[in-house]
Amino acid sequence: MEPFRHHIFICTQAKPEGATSCPGNRSWQVLQALETELCEQGLDDDVQVSTCGCLGLCDDGPLMIVYPEGVWYRKIRKEDVAEIVSSHLKSGEPVSRLVWRDPQEMKAKAAKHRDQYRAMIKAKGQAGVLPDELNEMIRGFMPSRAVLTALELDLFSAVGDGCSAKEIAYAIEGDERATEMLLNALVSLKLLEKKDGTFLNTPVSARFLSASSRDNARPGLMHTAHLWNRWSTLTECVKSGTCIERDEREQKGVRDFIAAMDRNARERAAAVVKVVGVNGIRRMLDLGGGSGAYSIALAREMPNLNSEVLDQAQVIPLTQAYIRKAGLEGRITTRVGDMLRDPLGKNYDLVFVSAICHMFSAEENRRLFRRIYEALAPHGRVIIQDFILEAGKTAPRFAALFSLNMLVGTRMGSSYSEPEYSDWLQNAGFSDIRRMPLPGPAGLMIGFRN
Repeated sequence: MEPFRHHIFICTQAKPEGATSCPGNRSWQVLQALETELCEQGLDDDVQVSTCGCLGLCDDGPLMIVYPEGVWYRKIRKEDVAEIVSSHLKSGEPVSRLVWRDPQEMKAKAAKHRDQYRAMIKAKGQAGVLPDELNEMIRGFMPSRAVLTALELDLFSAVGDGCSAKEIAYAIEGDERATEMLLNALVSLKLLEKKDGTFLNTPVSARFLSASSRDNARPGLMHTAHLWNRWSTLTECVKSGTCIERDEREQKGVRDFIAAMDRNARERAAAVVKVVGVNGIRRMLDLGGGSGAYSIALAREMPNLNSEVLDQAQVIPLTQAYIRKAGLEGRITTRVGDMLRDPLGKNYDLVFVSAICHMFSAEENRRLFRRIYEALAPHGRVIIQDFILEAGKTAPRFAALFSLNMLVGTRMGSSYSEPEYSDWLQNAGFSDIRRMPLPGPAGLMIGFRN
């Protein structure tokens, strides 16, 4: 059974740098052009497009197979896509000049490729060569550091609509030779383009990394640049068991941290609101609410909701600015306080705790949950959003790695598991405890006061 008129497969199997591959021959550009063309020619609902692994014919890529006919296209360029869509997919006439019609040649080349690949793997194994995946993991800091440096220098804004290395170096107050080296590296990472000595932003970097864009994410991403300094102390932290003293530069990163948390919260707010629901909540306490993004999202969905954001003294002025921008000063208030020591208040219908528990020790979380229970009205609920580990604490990967982020950045923080959260909530008096999955790396734990 074929639910679509056509089903297309395009190879996007990545290979080690220098090896011939369909992505190396720009199969991703072909894929993007195909998806765009299908929409423009009104075939989006009739044609299913799937990426696939290596088809064993790398020298002739990019490759595309069209079913149910089983037509193989080879060496396609993005400029060929419109013709394939209009002639083959719309009118039923394959584009002959691109069709590969020699099955014996195809089979022979695929067999040769297979044998060469197996011989290479065997030779590397016998020689004790580091596997490509492991080598790439170990050296993964290199592209990351290049991008973080570009963000620290606000380089993508300096590139603008196109500049030479000399012009960009002048704008960022950098050395011309060194700046050009960084620019070339960013081109290799596909975050810049280079044409006749002029460097240009790609659509991605222009949209998300340049100050001239409405969607500029640099302020939030600067928090990741600060994390670089923390992670460089991981070896010492593993030996000592806790974070080491932060330098003065990192202490000044509160604004960047709140911007990063606001970006994350806005991306996830709609999914959280859907889980929380809009009924029966009139008073909310947003513990460590940062930018107030979740209070803002919930207030917009619940006309009768009033929320209070409790956070540290250096954060609250930033919170107030976000609330003013949202036009919700009358319904979202702020309070400076320490959630582990200062009074939380009483009779809240909802206490929301997002990205907080991982900063505390297990005992601090136990104490916090008892305080939250006392702050809730009867039948009120607590909602905890965090990176929740499985019982064995080795998955999901992001949460396991985030534990190290807490090791280098907090006194006793960590990612915690679902059984730990359930145990703490139950011991604090909560009932009907449940875990609610969300798209992305974080999940929710919910408990109700009797």
